[in-house]
Amino acid sequence: MRYILGISCYYHDSAACLLQDGCIVAAAQQERFSRQKHDAAFPAEAIRYCLAQAGISLQQLSAIVFYDKPFLKFERLLETYLAHTPRGFRSFLAAMPIWLKEKLYLKTVLRRELRSLAGLDSKTTLPTLLFSQHHQAHAASAFYASPYQEAAVICLDGVGEWATSTIWHGNGRQLTPLTELHFPHSLGLFYSAFTYYCGFKVNSGEYKLMGLAPYGKPRFVEMIYRELIEVKADGSFALNMAYFAYPVGSRMISNKFEQLFGAPALAADATPSQHYLDMAASVQQVTEEIVLKIAQHAKQLTNATKLCLAGGVALNCVANGRLLREGPFPEIWIQPAAGDAGGALGAALLAWHQYYAQERHCDEQHDQMQGAYLGPAYSEAEIVKVLEEQQAPYQQLAAAELYPEVARLLAEGKVVGWFQGRMEFGPRALGNRSILGDARSPTMQSVLNLKIKQRESFRPFAPAVLVEQAEHYFALATPSPYMLLVAQLQQRCCLPTDPALSGLAQQALQRSVLPAITHVDYSARVQTVCQQTNPRFYQLLQSFYTLTGTPVLINTSFNVRGEPPVCSPLDALQGFWATDMDYLVLGNYVLSKEAQDPAKLAQARQRYFAAD
Repeated sequence: MRYILGISCYYHDSAACLLQDGCIVAAAQQERFSRQKHDAAFPAEAIRYCLAQAGISLQQLSAIVFYDKPFLKFERLLETYLAHTPRGFRSFLAAMPIWLKEKLYLKTVLRRELRSLAGLDSKTTLPTLLFSQHHQAHAASAFYASPYQEAAVICLDGVGEWATSTIWHGNGRQLTPLTELHFPHSLGLFYSAFTYYCGFKVNSGEYKLMGLAPYGKPRFVEMIYRELIEVKADGSFALNMAYFAYPVGSRMISNKFEQLFGAPALAADATPSQHYLDMAASVQQVTEEIVLKIAQHAKQLTNATKLCLAGGVALNCVANGRLLREGPFPEIWIQPAAGDAGGALGAALLAWHQYYAQERHCDEQHDQMQGAYLGPAYSEAEIVKVLEEQQAPYQQLAAAELYPEVARLLAEGKVVGWFQGRMEFGPRALGNRSILGDARSPTMQSVLNLKIKQRESFRPFAPAVLVEQAEHYFALATPSPYMLLVAQLQQRCCLPTDPALSGLAQQALQRSVLPAITHVDYSARVQTVCQQTNPRFYQLLQSFYTLTGTPVLINTSFNVRGEPPVCSPLDALQGFWATDMDYLVLGNYVLSKEAQDPAKLAQARQRYFAAD
């Protein structure tokens, strides 16, 4: 029996993944344990969890694989600074000590951290330590975890070592690189520059920009193509770097960028005017058009009928939806942990299939991700222990009672925290660490945004729908189990609106029979739920369907603003206390907000308020 541990860390979204004879045993992001959003630290707790899930020690591993090659990244950093000297000298001085002390000697750092984690002395021999390249790990996470025996693979992100955009051909266990584009010409960083300009945080606010885009008009598209980016027929592109400062600066954009568009970068958390809405709409359209061209080129290179996607840009579910509708591939599979966290998985799979030369055995009907439910689960005894220690009143229900009761609460307009089974791997809540609401409610979207999630009012919520009923509500030709495809609502579900309203004022309009999940352009980011992958969430949706005639619920991640999604029962309880959630369901245990100690509620809210 061979165990392989994959690790990603030190940049953002650190994670660990464990394979047993090529099968995924466990995978989790470090942020879920440390409670530091996008935690980049060595994933000690994530590794401990993975080893515990398999019941093995670190020394029983066959290999440990890191998802990056630090020397290549250091080469890119040095060449970039030299090319831009003397500009960026301050940034260079800030970066070099970290590299010279730690990142450049990553083998030593990793071995030290691993020995510390396992309580081993410096003389103890560790398992084989391997390194993949960044985009190679992305490609492996997409292809090897997919259900496809052969596929084109596209990886698009900010930057790895040098590569920013790559096309691969996957066939069996072979993963062959075909084309690549190098830094600083990056679709991910191009999109992040507009994210920065519109007042959102880079590497975490890109999905906000995507959600903002439908409120605007793409009136800057021609200017973007004329001044900022040259795109060729094959989807390759070159950025006009006079407008961007990210290679060596502390900002994503230059002053020339702001002068071109006639307004400064928006301050963080400021309400965007129509100008910024139009900027969001414009860059979203350009990004979609480039992705389509890259896909056309991948089709020509591989002649494959299936496509796999990874890299941060693959989390742009609007572009994914358009690619499925208009692109050359009838079948698309997107890695649910498409960002850097998924690099840990890809690195481990790469070692199994290439370093150890193990063949793939594909099931065309099912991928290898197990619904992305790869994180820790908690027993009834563990849940009860937390509730008793925290003196939190609760009610235990049998399964036959639980689902109808929670469905009734949701139908009455209650907001429910839903904590079940194994935690999801990747950025999406998929029904195990979720906050749920009634998608039919005209007020639920604003209630969740302002009172529960404490986030921007314009942000849409995603629907979870029984897979058998999805096509009745959404123009979706394929299941979307990982909430990575945006689809239009079916016309039968839509309501007429006032065309005179524009900008954020459009939020007030009710657009469909499912207003809480219908975005301003009549779209939704859909999760289809099947019984085999998540029987408990499926049963809840089925009970809600039986009660209301609607098989759809709002599903959003269970977290308080500024924190990652919850991992443990204690995390969930504290999040429940700190927000205006009405009920919390931990396994078969139901907690009502009205029954909780007001002093504990006030204390929890103060904790989050002070942190914010």
